[in-house]
Amino acid sequence: MLSRAKTVYRWFRAFRRTRPFWGGVWLVAGGWTVLKFSLSSLQLIVSTGFGGVAGYLVGGGMILCGLVPIALPAQRYTFGLIGAVLAVVSLVVSNLGGFLLGMVLGILGGSMTVGWGAKRPRRAREAVEG
Repeated sequence: MLSRAKTVYRWFRAFRRTRPFWGGVWLVAGGWTVLKFSLSSLQLIVSTGFGGVAGYLVGGGMILCGLVPIALPAQRYTFGLIGAVLAVVSLVVSNLGGFLLGMVLGILGGSMTVGWGAKRPRRAREAVEG
């Protein structure tokens, strides 16, 4: 059982290090926060029109922009920038961006996703000394 847990942990660590994992997690957390503070009754959303739906669209878009780079790391620039822009837009369309918390988490996650780079392999000790 312990060796299986170690195997799973090693797989997860390798998975996490080859993707913009933490940027995606922060972007998803920001989108969830914006979405959570946008929740209201369906009757109110339908009666307010686009203003009521905008919080759902922005929060869902931020969650999507956080999940796509985890699945496809080559798309980190596009979805990181879109996620950061959606986080800033959430300030206007969704209760001050989830009372500023969702906006800040989204901007942090979007910038971490854009700034992530693949880990370079370590050089062999012989190449450094020689």
